[in-house]
Amino acid sequence: MDRRIFLAASSAAALSACVSVGGTAGSPVPAPVFRVGDRWVYNARDGFRVPVTWVETHEVMAVAPGGIEIRVTLLGETVNTVRTERLLSPGVVAAGAVFNNDETREFTPPLERYRFPLTFGETWTQNMSNAVSPRNGQRPTITRFVRMGGFEKVTTSAGTFDAVLMRTIMSVDDNNPFRWPFQCNYETWFAPSVGAMVREFKMATYRERGDGRDAIDIRAQNTTVELASYRRGA
Repeated sequence: MDRRIFLAASSAAALSACVSVGGTAGSPVPAPVFRVGDRWVYNARDGFRVPVTWVETHEVMAVAPGGIEIRVTLLGETVNTVRTERLLSPGVVAAGAVFNNDETREFTPPLERYRFPLTFGETWTQNMSNAVSPRNGQRPTITRFVRMGGFEKVTTSAGTFDAVLMRTIMSVDDNNPFRWPFQCNYETWFAPSVGAMVREFKMATYRERGDGRDAIDIRAQNTTVELASYRRGA
């Protein structure tokens, strides 16, 4: 079975026990050193029959002892978003995206997007909450499981890279009054030479509340993000 096929019938918690990740074992990947001016540009698309496309740019704006500030710009025919991510350290996100690319969430505790050094076979699990939703007065929660794989060759329009693969199984937003949480199955390739991810596949489904045994999995996300160019700061 192709690793990208979404295992729609199971929850994130149930899937975590049987997640497999490919790649060849190698040396642990250390945390990147961020510098002001670091810039990564991605080509992205989301959807099914008529996908939405955009160019996504991540640029390091500030690096200080208290954290790292990254400006994220999404620009396309129907997409025009600028947001800021705050990292406490490389891989540890106080505010940023975890589901949709155009969102900004405050994480309690901070999101461990990457746990450096990235080590073959390592796993970690987090339970996080976000700020109170103005819609229902509840705190959206996230359960996130990650398993590290090994190295694979990844080719994008920016070049060919040795990248380490990670698999993320996640349940997002458990308190929506109309639907059950999004069930997410992501694959991410992180290239040490780039200091960032070079490719990501994101798939998610959900079920409507109240449908009982007749509930079906509704596709909510089908996203591909690939590195188009990058520049490291001086």
